[in-house]
Amino acid sequence: MQKLIIISSLLLIGCAQNQQVHPPVGGILSEKDLNTSKNRAKNLNQMERTQIQDWINNQAEKFYPMSLNYWVNIENLQQNQKKPDGETISYEYEIYDFVKVKLYDKPKRNVNVQFGRFEDLKAVEDALRYLDKNQEATLLVPSILAFGTYGDNDKIPNDMPLIIKIKVL
Repeated sequence: MQKLIIISSLLLIGCAQNQQVHPPVGGILSEKDLNTSKNRAKNLNQMERTQIQDWINNQAEKFYPMSLNYWVNIENLQQNQKKPDGETISYEYEIYDFVKVKLYDKPKRNVNVQFGRFEDLKAVEDALRYLDKNQEATLLVPSILAFGTYGDNDKIPNDMPLIIKIKVL
């Protein structure tokens, strides 16, 4: 009887269909998925950079590329002394789309934030490192340096390049 139960169990196990295993959300991606994502990001970045450059060409104001791959309206800004990690700064900025529509009614304001511990956009932190007190700048930021693929879950949709008008307080 025991042999019959063991043999029956083995047959049932052998006949069971294998279920496809899926990685958990945020889990491991295949090489093909990684390449697809990488190519999408690369193509999107190239397209946005071309669109921003075309937009710049139609403006009276001049904009200059920064090493982090955004533009600023201050020539040779990176030649200013760069503020080090640990130094504090207070600033505010307003966000616009490329039709120059302001996306939020009130400016975003941060007081006494330490460089190196920013929880803000990388382009904002980078530009602030070169700006002096009471100085203002306009940044043209591709979506990958703004809110990226997910947007901000409020007024900024996914993959949206931004105009950011910033002021050091």
